[in-house]
Amino acid sequence: MDGGGVSSDISRSVRVLIEGQPSAAGVFSATPFEPQLSDDSPPRSSLEGGGSASLDAAAASCSERVDGGGAAAEGPERRLTLLALRLAILEKAASGLGALGFIWATVVLLGGFAITLGKDDFWSVTIILLIEGARIFSRSHELEWQHQATWSLSAAGRSSFRLVARSFRFVFGLDGRGGSAKNMDASSSRWSWRLKSWGFLSRHVGRAFYWLQLASATACVTLSAVRLVRQDFGEAEDARTNRRSALDIFYGLALAEALLFLAEKAMWEWEVSHGRLLERVASECHLAGAPGLLAIRRFFYDAYSRCVDGSIFDGLRMDLVSFAEELLVEGSHDEQRIGVGILVNVAGSPRLGDTALHRVGTSAAVMERLVEMLGWKGAAEAGARASAALVVSKLASKKRNALRVAGVPGAIESVSSLLYAADEECNLLGLLIIKRLAQDHDNCSKIGNARGLLDKIINFSSIGAAGAPSTVITHSRAKAVKRSLQVIRMLADTTGSTGKQLRREVAEIVFTVSNIRAVLQHAAGHLELQRLGAEVLTRLAMDEDAREKIGGTGSVISLLLAMFFRQGITDEGDAVRVEAGEALAMLALDSPHNCERILNAAPTVVDRLVEALSDNAVGVGAARILTNLCAYTGGERFPEVRAVTSGAATVLRNIMAKKSKLLEVSLGLAAQAVRLMAPHELAHHLARAGVSEVDLVNRLVHVLARYSCPSIKVPRIRRFTVELLIGMLRMDSSFAELMAAAGMGRELRHVAETTSELECFHVFSGSAGVSRHAVSLCALVSEARELMDMDFRSQ
Repeated sequence: MDGGGVSSDISRSVRVLIEGQPSAAGVFSATPFEPQLSDDSPPRSSLEGGGSASLDAAAASCSERVDGGGAAAEGPERRLTLLALRLAILEKAASGLGALGFIWATVVLLGGFAITLGKDDFWSVTIILLIEGARIFSRSHELEWQHQATWSLSAAGRSSFRLVARSFRFVFGLDGRGGSAKNMDASSSRWSWRLKSWGFLSRHVGRAFYWLQLASATACVTLSAVRLVRQDFGEAEDARTNRRSALDIFYGLALAEALLFLAEKAMWEWEVSHGRLLERVASECHLAGAPGLLAIRRFFYDAYSRCVDGSIFDGLRMDLVSFAEELLVEGSHDEQRIGVGILVNVAGSPRLGDTALHRVGTSAAVMERLVEMLGWKGAAEAGARASAALVVSKLASKKRNALRVAGVPGAIESVSSLLYAADEECNLLGLLIIKRLAQDHDNCSKIGNARGLLDKIINFSSIGAAGAPSTVITHSRAKAVKRSLQVIRMLADTTGSTGKQLRREVAEIVFTVSNIRAVLQHAAGHLELQRLGAEVLTRLAMDEDAREKIGGTGSVISLLLAMFFRQGITDEGDAVRVEAGEALAMLALDSPHNCERILNAAPTVVDRLVEALSDNAVGVGAARILTNLCAYTGGERFPEVRAVTSGAATVLRNIMAKKSKLLEVSLGLAAQAVRLMAPHELAHHLARAGVSEVDLVNRLVHVLARYSCPSIKVPRIRRFTVELLIGMLRMDSSFAELMAAAGMGRELRHVAETTSELECFHVFSGSAGVSRHAVSLCALVSEARELMDMDFRSQ
């Protein structure tokens, strides 16, 4: 379709939809020189935000985990809840038999036959009841003590001690000096010793109850079995028959109960101690180390307790995510640390991470707690704070969750507190969260309005040591600079009045441009940082005042030119050159001062830009820079600018053969170059390019026919084509006859009928135009038609 001839069957109808909308795959990159349509999904308020539909979705997610039909759909902790179920079945069966045996003994044996029972049976029944009572008592307390041992008592004790210490100071007026301080230190030591002793006691009391149960069950098995084997229940014939049956039933119930209990303990020991199930589940859930094992052990005890205390199926409803959420929302300070530790590891699981994050994101209470934890202070809380920041960063990677995070009162302030932490990890996570929150327009406004946050973000864009040449950029520093530049770019890329205000505020901070200059100058080994720095400059330069500030900052333009002319060996190197060209073109736009600075940067800058027109990587950028130099440089620099015409042959060949962006910028540069040519000079360049005047005219007609409506990919292509037509007609009136014969008049009339606001701007902020053209497209079309008619009549 882009050949030289004119298609005769091109539709003349005016299409309502603007051509060139981006496909689902995103076939062209975002650049301020083309408008960008939002790719957000349609509003889904009826499906999100706490409504019944969101509850249904959460329920479906939970159901999928429980009924997914295979380990791939369930977490490793499922094995723990199933073990808790099996143990609870045995425990409840044993307890049921024990209760029945107790009732049988008290009502039938001791109540009905206490006088006629033999001495051996009387004492055997009594001893069995006593040891079973001891076992039941120790069983009811073992879980409580073992559960207590899973708490991190030392951390809880430190918090308690601080509260007690403050109370002592308030009551007794202690100020921490002299003898009072020594007494407080002594109290602190005693208190810590008691807490450690309490933890030791919890574990060992639980073990004592455990062995007491085993001893009781073993004694019960032994005594019941002996009595059942001996069958010496008395001599009275009338009483022996009923008494024998009653005692057989009791001893049988006692034996069955004790055996079931021992079977439960054997299963427990086989799975937990010998099979090391807790350790294996902790490893599969990425909960390594003592804290992770502590969390898994606490989860298992909770699941088992629920199965025993309530329905045997209560524990099956538990998983690590719901367990962690419960600890975060309803737990103590120490439990919250355990909960966030579980979440940060489960969220990192390739299989369960997305599901876990989805469930956490739908819980407002959990989100609020996580955001609150971002503001925790102190060295003891650094790990929990970093874990909370990591979870929040993962949540914010999804836009709907990012909106929920930002919706928590004080969320931006809590996130910004991470940037002031002494921990580099917290700094990096804070920048990452802000970066992900900045994906939403409203969040950008909140970030800009947060006091001191912009300054702090920009501080992280410094490569250190005031950009000294000897500066060594460490890996962590490079990552901080990268995220800082990414945030600044996203803020500067915000659309509408918010974006305009943010660009001004960012540019007004005196360290912004100088920090970026240091990145361009001293980050040669970090091409991505240089590319980001150039992108930031491009976005900031959309503001007229910022454009002048950037151009007036020493060596910025020279550094950008050096990056642009640097030969790229890799795709990443070419990407840096492309962004440098975007920045230079934006700086030169409607700025005579910056055009002067570009020309002053090197004596042969125009010649090198002309050479770059043939470079596939940066040809578009070179054409844009040269176009703006021709359009906005003063007349006193005319001899230097006129060197652009030496590349006219290359530009003409591009017009005849290229498509899309390169075609558009080539038409724009040709329109400016024709203005600088002497009369009939165009014919010379056409001959060098191997293009005839008829071919050129037909090509221009075809371009207008091809783009019969405005295109967001190449919004200025019709304007540049009309400008080139005007330049050609002014240079040589003979073009009028060729244009008329090719059908140019018809195409110009169609252009006049289909102009839009899209074609009235140099650059765009999203879908909003920035920097309007001085002359409208309609006025240019009218001028072209008048020149055609006037020149044609004069012939």
